[in-house]
Amino acid sequence: MNEQHRAERTLREQLTAALHQMDELGLNRGSTGNLSHRLGAGMLITPTGFGAAQLRPNDLVWLGDDGELRGDWQPSSEWQFHRALYQARGDVHAVVHTHSVHATALACLERSLPAFHYMVAVAGGTEVACAPYHTFGSAALSSAVVDAIGDRRACLLAHHGLVAAGESLAQAMTVAVEIESLCEVYLKALAVGEPNVLSQAQMAAVIDKFRTYGRTARR
Repeated sequence: MNEQHRAERTLREQLTAALHQMDELGLNRGSTGNLSHRLGAGMLITPTGFGAAQLRPNDLVWLGDDGELRGDWQPSSEWQFHRALYQARGDVHAVVHTHSVHATALACLERSLPAFHYMVAVAGGTEVACAPYHTFGSAALSSAVVDAIGDRRACLLAHHGLVAAGESLAQAMTVAVEIESLCEVYLKALAVGEPNVLSQAQMAAVIDKFRTYGRTARR
């Protein structure tokens, strides 16, 4: 096995483990949700109709930018917005899509997640926008996802779920988990009243601190 094949095998194992983790964390159930990772002139993506319990590393599908397909199965029905994000954002190398309960509940209200808590900045901005509803797997949804996420790392999909993107699979997963948790807190706060939101200046300070948070070597 050469280095390229070894690297792909490792990536397949990481993606499979991540899908299992999504189930374990309650971010997905059954065959809902999907994930992908940029690979060469295309991406590795989960196949349609597969839940974590059934998925094995070899089941992942490689879909080229030119439409070439390698694998035994059809790619996720949401492959279009995965590819659209990779084409629009050179910094994105992994995309995670979930139907997690609290993010989906907020999305069903067609509401964005505002800066009610400083950790909203984990998605790279002052809010997590909600893309308008479009049929799953459609080109219209792909365009809406790209517009809603902009230069950030997450967006909600109205009446659908959550999309998280990252420079790595670990980052995309971290963002998905954090935004789901924040959606839960926000919905609980809404049960009491509309929470105040942090100012643009306050969030800008958080975003600036996040650029080096957790990456500073000991002196």
